[in-house]
Amino acid sequence: MMIARLLSFLLAVPLLLSGPFASADDGREAKRVAITFDDLPFAGATSQARPEAVQVNKAIRGTLMRQRVPAIGFVTQKNVEALGADGELMLRAWMADGFDLGNHGATHADSNGLEVGGVRQEIVAGETTIAPLAKKFGRPVTWYRFAYNHVGNTEAKRVAIERLLAEHGYRLAASTIDTSDYIFDKAYRRAAGDPAMLRRIEQAYLDHSRAQIRYYGELNKQVLGREPPAIMLLHTNRLNAATLDRLLAIFRSEGFRFVSLDEAHADEAYRTAPAFATRFGPMWGYRWARERKVRFDGSKEQEPPAWIQAFAETGIRPPVES
Repeated sequence: MMIARLLSFLLAVPLLLSGPFASADDGREAKRVAITFDDLPFAGATSQARPEAVQVNKAIRGTLMRQRVPAIGFVTQKNVEALGADGELMLRAWMADGFDLGNHGATHADSNGLEVGGVRQEIVAGETTIAPLAKKFGRPVTWYRFAYNHVGNTEAKRVAIERLLAEHGYRLAASTIDTSDYIFDKAYRRAAGDPAMLRRIEQAYLDHSRAQIRYYGELNKQVLGREPPAIMLLHTNRLNAATLDRLLAIFRSEGFRFVSLDEAHADEAYRTAPAFATRFGPMWGYRWARERKVRFDGSKEQEPPAWIQAFAETGIRPPVES
């Protein structure tokens, strides 16, 4: 998440942890990570994007299958509809290839701006395509992830959301690693047709991802006293289709093995969701810190490089590296 918002979120937490970041895990036991994708079938889907969406889905699923990595994709119903018949076909392929699907809402609406009835509508209408598919494949959809990770900006709404999920048979999916991949992907799309720039963005994204994996691991370790299974938040986009094999290699080089979201959530750290309201959508390490009244120096979290952000927004190309 962006640093200014993160620091605002942490102001209410009184105690500051000290000590430098530890280096890598000692390797005595493999760390675990669950890979999750939001905005299926395709982030920012339009009818014109059908060929690209098909290609991106095929590439991501192919990499996951070759590397034998379990994954779950969270479906936004409006993205399914924007892609016409191809939208449902892509979701069928995910399930046919052995991957799970979760509910990411009907329209990707921000729950902060919805009344409880609107949240209910997002949940129910989000099942339009995935519920029949789940029945067909005999694999119920049990996970829900809210847009922007917003799960209640008031205490009354937080409690109501928790109740709604239970009523509809869902568990709230956590996320513990965020790389702002959507910013890198926006830059990546602008660089189309420039192979050198594409390679430069890919490398910047992978370098940033490695830094974030280490940062959030250390955050969780210092807050909880150990490193529970991580849950990686990604999006189905062009950049991840191009780099997923290398991203998975980074996790392996950092001592991780890949597990399902169910296995990750079986850890006691996820037994209950942090019980407080916030208008932000921080990763769970920050939520755990706030719940335990432990302050962590969030300024150590890296933003995407300034040149990536500038290029993503303006298209102004950065100077060529010497």
